[in-house]
Amino acid sequence: MAKKKSDGIWITGASSGIGKAAAKEFARVGTKVYVSARRVTELERLNRELKEEKLSVEIHPCNVASSANVDQTVKKISAESNISCLVNNAGITSFKSAEENSVPEIKDIINTNLLGSIYAIKYVLPHMIENGGGTIINILSSAAKSTFANSSAYTASKMGLLGYTNVLREELRDKNIKVVNVIPGATETAMWSMDIRKEKSERMMSPEDIARVLVWIYLQKGNMVTEEIVLKPITGDL
Repeated sequence: MAKKKSDGIWITGASSGIGKAAAKEFARVGTKVYVSARRVTELERLNRELKEEKLSVEIHPCNVASSANVDQTVKKISAESNISCLVNNAGITSFKSAEENSVPEIKDIINTNLLGSIYAIKYVLPHMIENGGGTIINILSSAAKSTFANSSAYTASKMGLLGYTNVLREELRDKNIKVVNVIPGATETAMWSMDIRKEKSERMMSPEDIARVLVWIYLQKGNMVTEEIVLKPITGDL
């Protein structure tokens, strides 16, 4: 008789920021965690930090902008565990006007933030359906709801993912798959320049606080789902 596979969580963009904090927090509550990013050295650093707590995560390097790369990563993880939760976190931006953004920059942002998340969903979804359920958590941005200058490509990617996943949720109502959109405001991550972080860090949320919310979402059982949650600093958007 084949050994029953355990459940696992796959987090993209786990080399820093919210993804890294989420990997640590999920590991702390005893879940099997698989992490991906392009920067393998940073994923190895994550494991060195977790070693102090006698914890670890499984590293699977992946560039989500490549559908083939995502496909291979999902196959490798699924061979070991049932992916019970996907955390779509990989993301990049550039704080430039629409006029200043180059075509390669725009493609990179859309390919990573929007298409990368869609690829991850597409390849994970058949496994979740076969396994009778799962949770898909998408890390969006307040830019998906509000208008900010110098973020046109980034906003397009996040608004696009919001629309895609809202439709996805309706299509999966009878599949026991929860689709949750997390919409955080300013969070102190490397996405912001060092100067802005030094100047405005007190007005930003911490990745660790966001990570605890993600674990709470995952641990919700029964037929309840938090479909969308907006998180902002008390003082509001920057």
